[in-house]
Amino acid sequence: MTILDKIVARKAIEVAEAKAKTTIEDLAKEPLFSRKTISLSERLKADGSSGIIAEHKRKSPSKGIINDQLTVEFVTNGYASAGAAGLSVLTDTDFFGGTKEDLLKARAANPDTPILRKDFMIDTYQLYEARAWGADVILLIAACLSPAQIKELSLKAHDLGLEVLLEIHDEEELERSPLENVDIIGVNNRNLKNFAENNVNASLALADKIPARIVKISESCISQPETINQLKLVGYKGFLIGETFMKDDNPGAKLGEFIAKI
Repeated sequence: MTILDKIVARKAIEVAEAKAKTTIEDLAKEPLFSRKTISLSERLKADGSSGIIAEHKRKSPSKGIINDQLTVEFVTNGYASAGAAGLSVLTDTDFFGGTKEDLLKARAANPDTPILRKDFMIDTYQLYEARAWGADVILLIAACLSPAQIKELSLKAHDLGLEVLLEIHDEEELERSPLENVDIIGVNNRNLKNFAENNVNASLALADKIPARIVKISESCISQPETINQLKLVGYKGFLIGETFMKDDNPGAKLGEFIAKI
């Protein structure tokens, strides 16, 4: 099994356990479920936007512990104050050290900033969770979803008022994915099947193949401001970065220094 296979297998168990504890009807009664969501795609396209989607990330399967000493409020509020266009908050526990509470705390600390629930979405139930926990955007990963699943989940996300970020790694994933209800396409420069690679070649290769109506973002393997400028030249509006900032004792300050150099 690949790392991605293991994550998805574990996720199916998690979702089943969550459904047994909390119904969709219960989720729909949560206070945040009815809040007006904020458009990440519009923030990324806005004049003067940094384009940075800054991520709260304690650990990863490939790097182990990155930084588990800081509160999610300190990290995300620091990001927002430094000029992040949006926030990404991991809610996968076993592999990335994230929790539901992280998303709730990030939302409370940043009421006016769009937030992506970063997780492995395989069931419509998770979309209701995302809505109830205060997310504005959900992630669909083409590498672990069929075209039918992408279509179903993206349509339901829009029904719930959530934007959809579809993550791809290569042209095959792009071509087989239904894009009718996709707002943002993210090119993950790191192959999720083996977590290899450390460059933005995937983003550069796919830049002109992504439909112009969809906002393009580049994910992973971005550590230098010069890389942002290189990607902007080929049409990228957003840049999802976590590890580069999370390795610092003050991720928000690190982001501020980064943005100043773009």
